[in-house]
Amino acid sequence: MSHSTYNKLWRDAQEQVSDLLSEELPEEPLRPERDRVVFFQRLASLYVRYTQIFRHLEETYDQILHPQKRRVIRGLLDSTMGRVLELKNEMVEKEFSEFHYMDDIILDLKLTPEDLEIPIPRYFLSERSKVLHDRQQMLSSILDLMGIADKPKPAVEGRTLSLEDAVKMIQVSERARQGRLRAQFMREIQRDEERQRRLKHRDVSAVSAEQAAVQIQKLWRGFIQRKRTKQEREEEMIFLGMAMEPSLPQPSPAAVLVSANQARRRVRQEEHEEDFQKALVAITSSLRETEGPDMRETMKEQIRQWFIECHDATGSFPDYPEEEDGGSALIFAAKTPQQLVEELKAEDEEEVNKRSGGKEQTKDKEKGKDTEEDEEPGLKMLPSAFLSELQSGHTTFSEVWKNRDESKNFSQRHDAELIKEEKRKEIEAEIRLQVDELMRQELANWKLSVDREKGGKARTAGKKKKGSKSGKKKKKEKDLTADRTTESLYRELVEEGLLKPAENVRLQDYIGDYSYLGTTLRQMDIEPMPSLSDVRQLIPLYAILPLGSQVLHEKAPLVKALLLVGPSGVGKKMLVHAICQETGANLFDLSPLNLVGKYPGRSGLQMMLHVVFKVARLLQPSVVWIGDAEKMFYKKVPKEEKECDPKRLKKDLPKVLKSIRGEDRILIIGTTCSPLDADLKSLCKVYTKIILIPRPDYGTRYIMWEELIVRSGGVVTSTLDLSSLAKVSDGYTPGHMVQVVRKVLTEHRLQRLAKCPLLAVEFVSHLAKIDPIFQEQEEALKAWYAKTPLGKKRAKAALGREGEVDAPQKGSKGAKKKGKK
Repeated sequence: MSHSTYNKLWRDAQEQVSDLLSEELPEEPLRPERDRVVFFQRLASLYVRYTQIFRHLEETYDQILHPQKRRVIRGLLDSTMGRVLELKNEMVEKEFSEFHYMDDIILDLKLTPEDLEIPIPRYFLSERSKVLHDRQQMLSSILDLMGIADKPKPAVEGRTLSLEDAVKMIQVSERARQGRLRAQFMREIQRDEERQRRLKHRDVSAVSAEQAAVQIQKLWRGFIQRKRTKQEREEEMIFLGMAMEPSLPQPSPAAVLVSANQARRRVRQEEHEEDFQKALVAITSSLRETEGPDMRETMKEQIRQWFIECHDATGSFPDYPEEEDGGSALIFAAKTPQQLVEELKAEDEEEVNKRSGGKEQTKDKEKGKDTEEDEEPGLKMLPSAFLSELQSGHTTFSEVWKNRDESKNFSQRHDAELIKEEKRKEIEAEIRLQVDELMRQELANWKLSVDREKGGKARTAGKKKKGSKSGKKKKKEKDLTADRTTESLYRELVEEGLLKPAENVRLQDYIGDYSYLGTTLRQMDIEPMPSLSDVRQLIPLYAILPLGSQVLHEKAPLVKALLLVGPSGVGKKMLVHAICQETGANLFDLSPLNLVGKYPGRSGLQMMLHVVFKVARLLQPSVVWIGDAEKMFYKKVPKEEKECDPKRLKKDLPKVLKSIRGEDRILIIGTTCSPLDADLKSLCKVYTKIILIPRPDYGTRYIMWEELIVRSGGVVTSTLDLSSLAKVSDGYTPGHMVQVVRKVLTEHRLQRLAKCPLLAVEFVSHLAKIDPIFQEQEEALKAWYAKTPLGKKRAKAALGREGEVDAPQKGSKGAKKKGKK
C-alpha cells in the first residue's frame, strides 16, 4: 500500500479518537449510572471501539515512513493501549469476571469476532532486535560450553546388536511379512470360491445380453452422475467463497507482493530514521551557533528591562525567581512587574495556610466526599491516566499534521522546519539556565549598590531556600553482588538452570475458537466456561502489553503475578513461552522441582532471589515462571516430597512482590493443574490475577484437528470426517491431540497419503488409549475458582447482592462503630 493509504488510516483513527474523547470528556459531567447492566454496556462499547483504534494505529505505526509522524503515532498508540487496559480492568471490577461476551456490540458495530483480538505491537521486537540477537548469542555460547545446546536429536537411539539378535529380528519381520501375504492370498481364494458358489445358484443362461447391457449402463451412469454432482458442489462452494480454487497457488501472488512491500517499507523506515538522527544533530548545532548568541542577548535585555520597570513601580528590586519556580520563564509569563509580585505573595500565603490548616481541609474534604457519595449514588468511570495524553496527541495532529501540505515530500522524509521549532525551545531552555545564573548575580550587585547609596544593610540575593522536610528515607536494599558484572551473574543463572531459553512459539499458535454461546448462557443465568480464544485474548492484556511497553507498565493497572490454572495439557506452559517470545523477555524458572539442591540454606535462598531479580531488572522485560505453583502453598506436604522442600519460597516470594515497582517490567507467572492441594488464601495473596483454562469446546477441537494435521504434513480430504472426530474427542486436551497426531502421521503414513487418505478411525484408536479429562474434574476446578475473591464477588452479584461486595470497602470504620453500639 502507498503513503496516502496509511495517512488515511491514521486520519480515520484520529477521527474516531476525537469522537471518543467528546464522549468521555464532555463539557458537562455525566451523572452516575444506577443500572449496572447499562453501565457495563457503555464500558464494553468503549473497549471495543478503542480496540479498533488500537489495531489501526498499530498497522500505521508499523508501515508509515515519516520519522516525525511515527513519534506522534507512537505516543497515541501507547495511550490507546493504556486506555484499553484501563477499560478492561474496570469491566472486570463491574462484572466480577475475567471473561466478557459482547455479541450485541459486535453486531451493532458490524464487526467479526476476529476484530476483538488484541494485536501485539511489532515494535516490541523490531526496536530491540539487536539487543535480543546479542543476548541470544550469549545464551547459545553458554549452553554450548555446558554441552546442552539445542542439537538435533537422533530419530532412534540405536543399540549395538549381536549377530544372533540381528538374525532373529530379521526372521521375525520376514515371517510376519510372509504371514501377511499368505493371509491376503487365502482371502482372495475365499472370495473366488464365494463368487463361484453364487453363480451356481443363479440362472446365468436366462440373462440376456440386453439385460447385461442395461445393468452396466446403470452402474456407469450412476458413477458419472455422482462424479458430476461432486464437481458441481465444489464449483458452487468456490463461487460462494466457501472454498479455495485448487488452481490458485498458495499463498497467492498478491499476498506475497504485500508482504514483500511491507518488508521493503521497514527497511526504508530505518534509513529515514538514520537521516533524521543525523539531521537532529546538525540542525541543533547550527541553531546553537547562529541563533544562540542573539537569544542570550535578547533574554538579558528583557530581564534588565523588567528589573527597571519593577523598580520604578515598587521602589525596590524584586527577588529573582528560583529555578524550581521556573526562573526567568516566570518573568516572561507575567504581564506586569506588580502582577508577578502579587503572584509570589499569594503563593507564600497559600503555603502558610496549607501548613496551618491542612488537617482541617482534609477533614472537610472527607466530609464532602461522604456527602457526595450519599447524594449521588451510582457507578462512575474511574479516573484515567491516558485520556489527557490522548487529548494532547489529538491536538498535535490537528494543529500540525491535519492540514499540512506534503505534496513536495513524496519520499516521506523528515521536515527540517519542525525540527527547528522543537530544537529552538530546547536551546532556549538551555540558554535560559545560563542567563539566569548571570542575571541573578547581576541583580545581587544592583541591590548592593542601591543599599550602599541608601546606607542600609545589604540584602541577600534571592529568596532563602525553604528547608526540605527530612522525611523518613526508605532503606536501600543491600547489593550482595556489587562487585560482579551483569554478564557473570547471567552466566551463573544459566549454568544453575534458573535461566532458560524460551521455546519458539507464538501466541497465534495457541488455537481457539470464539465462544458463540457465551451471551446466550449468561442471559439464562448460566455461567459459561470460557473458550481458549477468550483465554488467548487475556494474555496480551495482562502480560504482553505491560511487559512490552514501559509507559503501560508504569501508568496502567499493574499486574505483578498471574496464575494459569487448568488440567494438564491445555497449554499453560506454551502460553508462558509465547509471552517471552512476543516481548523478548528472559525466562527464569523458579519451579520447586528446579530449585532442588541449588543455593542451599537460608543465606543461599536470599542470594538466589537477589541474583535472579537483579538480572531480571537489569535485562528487563523478564518473566519468572513457577511451575506446579500449588506445591509452594501445600496444606500438607506429602511424605515423598518433603526432601524437595516445595514450600521454600513461600515466605520470601510475597516480600519480593512488594519490591516490584512500576518501572520494573517483571511478571511472575505460576502454572498449576491441581490448585485444590494448595491453601487458597495464601495462593490468592500472591497471585492477584487467576485465569482458569478449560478443556477445548467443539469449535476449538474442530479447528485444532485440522490445523495440527496440516502442520504435521497431512492432507485433510472429504474422507476425513473432522466433525465426528471433534465430537468423539470431547474431554481431550490440546496436548492429547498433539500426541495422537504425532503417533498417526509417521513418515511411513505420510508417504501413503496419495493412495490411502486419512480416516477418523486412525485417530480414534489412539485416543482410546489416553485417559480424558472428565466432567467431574472440570467441575471441581470451576467450584475451586468460585471460592477465589473474584469468584465470590461473581456469586454474590448473581444472587443480587452487589451492595454486600462493596459495603466493606466503604466506611469500614463506621461499620465497626455501629457494631459496637
